[in-house]
This record gives sequence, structure tokens and C-alpha cells, in this order.
Amino acid sequence: MMYSSRRKPVLYFKEERRFLSARCTVYKLFGLCMVLLLVSLLWLQLSCSGDMSTAAAAHGERRPSQQQLQAPPCPADSQASATDDPSWGPHKLALIIPFRERFEELLVFVPFMHTFLNKKKIRHKILIVNQVDHFRFNRASLINVGYLESGNDTDYLAMHDVDLLPLNEALDYGFPEEGPFHVASPELHPLYHYKTYVGGILLLTKKHYGMCNGMSNRFWGWGREDDEFYRRLRKAELQLFRPSGITTGYKTFLHIHDPAWRKRDQKRVAAQKQEQFKVDPEGGLTNLRYQVESRQELTISGAPCTVINTKLECDQNQTPWCLLV
Repeated sequence: MMYSSRRKPVLYFKEERRFLSARCTVYKLFGLCMVLLLVSLLWLQLSCSGDMSTAAAAHGERRPSQQQLQAPPCPADSQASATDDPSWGPHKLALIIPFRERFEELLVFVPFMHTFLNKKKIRHKILIVNQVDHFRFNRASLINVGYLESGNDTDYLAMHDVDLLPLNEALDYGFPEEGPFHVASPELHPLYHYKTYVGGILLLTKKHYGMCNGMSNRFWGWGREDDEFYRRLRKAELQLFRPSGITTGYKTFLHIHDPAWRKRDQKRVAAQKQEQFKVDPEGGLTNLRYQVESRQELTISGAPCTVINTKLECDQNQTPWCLLV
């Protein structure tokens, strides 16, 4: 039995000191106190048990079972996860971010997009395809890797730049059943406004991405891979869709890239100047070469994501511009 600091047992015996012999030692007093305390507690327990049993019998009450005495389940355990709610729909998005060394942007992007997609009830997982080799950055190849490594639990993907954040909740990130859906359309993107632009954020079903054989692996450095992919969409006879009814214009997205701090690799090496405008009729998923060095499950400000550390391979006979010289 626990006592508060105001009810220490020693207080009960201050008035009985006149009945004790002057020869009593401190140890005897302590022993007597302990005996009296134990007797009192035993009597109190027996009295309470008898009263409770009598009261229960008088009212016809049943004693609770051992199962009833157990604590109720935690609400988190008794309720299904929000993503198990049928209102979220049957589809799951693989949000693929081609990445290299832009950690400041990643720390903003992952929690922002996780919250944004949850509000829209979009099942998703965020895949950071991190290029860790010594070649120039290859956005298209990293997206191909993300597609192949996204698992069977996803049925569509978003090719998503890490520096582009959607600010308008009316933007649709749902399953693009009818055809590829260009979320960051030229009418809304803060920088790129030409009609054939399909970069920034593009949604496709996995079936449609496979019909295009993915993206070309020939584009090392920054730019042009999206323009070549536009031609692939046309060759596959896929109808491209874009948002409608969005009135926020060029303020629809927040572009968090700082060109003064993160300079893009826009150099054109060797024959790259001529090759960058050509269509790659055979390359894509079928000739992609890479190694996954490791996979890491991370949580950034409460938002889960998977980092796929990837080494790309380069055939320098085909694309000597994969190396900066």
C-alpha cells in the first residue's frame, strides 16, 4: 500500500511514547511500529474484502473476469490504418525522384509530398534513386531504375523533380488510366512553357511506361531527355493529358532550386551536341545497366522514404560524354 508524504506510518505512534519504557531503543520502537502496521493493514484488507463481497452479493453483481480486467486496446491497434480505408482507392503511386547531392531540397521535398499526397488520399511510396557513381548525372536512367525497383505493390509512377513542389491542392495525382498525365504542364510550370515540354512532374501507368521502353539512357548531364521522351509517347500512340481548371498559373508550383548554389551540368561534350536532338529508337529499359549498392529506409520529419543508392554503367564507345573531360 502506498502512502503520500503526509501519511507516513511513524506519525501514528508519537502519542504512545508515554507507555514505553525509557530504556526502549530506537530499534525496538521501529520493530513495534512495523508489527502494528502489518496488523492494521491485514485487518483493513479483510474488512474491505468482506464489505465488497457482501455488497456484490446484495446487488446480484458478477465479479469481472480476468479478460475484462485487462486494459482496453490502444486506439491505434483497434483501428485500421488510414491507407486501408477503401476511399483511398485500389491504386498505389511510386513517386520516383532522380537524385544526387541535393540534400537541402530533399529535406523539404519528402515531408511536403508525403503530407500533400495523404491529404489527397493517394497511396504512395517515395523512392529516392541516388546516383553514387563517378559519371555525369543521368536523370532518365535513374527514372528507369526507379521503375524497375519500385516493386509489384505499385501500379503507376510519377517522374518527379526534387525541386518542384505543388502548391495547388486541386492538382490531380491520381491513377492516369486514360494516358500519361503531365502535372507540371507548360501553362503552370514556373520556367518552361513550350508545348512539347513533359518534364517536371509526369504521371504514367507502369503499363504505359513499359510501352515506351522507358526513357533513353544516352542523356548524360542536364536536359533534353524529356524532349526525347515526348517523341516516345507519340510513337507509342499514347494520349497526353494535362490539368484543366487550374487558375493559379505560374504560381501553381514552388521551384526551390537555387541556380547560384546548384549549378546544372549543361556542358555538351564531343558528339553530344549533335546526338542530343536525335531519337534513340532502341535504348531504354532494354539496355539499362546498373547496380544497386544499397537500399535504405529513412524517415524525414515523420515521412517515410526509400533511398536506392545506384551505380550506373556507361558504354563509353556509345556515349563517351558520360565523363566530363
